[in-house]
Amino acid sequence: MTPENLLYSKEHEWVKVTESDPIVTIGITEYAAENLGDIVFIELPEPGSNVDQFGKLGEVESVKAVSDIYSPISGTVVETNSQLTDNPEHINDSPYDNGWIVKIQIASSSELDNLMNSKEYDTMLTEE
Repeated sequence: MTPENLLYSKEHEWVKVTESDPIVTIGITEYAAENLGDIVFIELPEPGSNVDQFGKLGEVESVKAVSDIYSPISGTVVETNSQLTDNPEHINDSPYDNGWIVKIQIASSSELDNLMNSKEYDTMLTEE
């Protein structure tokens, strides 16, 4: 079940927005984690680096393939989930909690309009 409190990109990333905070949390969806298989390595961006909406954020390597992670929002990376360096499997085990990837201070909240809610994302998945 796709969490209803998140927004989603077509590339299977999720965004958790807190209304009073310009910092969002980003990860990859359970659907993406399942399709990648067991994740063995993740390349995280450096805190302080700027990212563009739908631009490359990092890479995740699984037993099946290496895949790019795209940022669903533009902004500045303020924190990375350093636990993933030693425990990348958190993405498989807990994609919406312990498996978060980065926190970004968003540049423009209007970009959130380019993302899908959970119902729209679930519809997209059924059409794939």
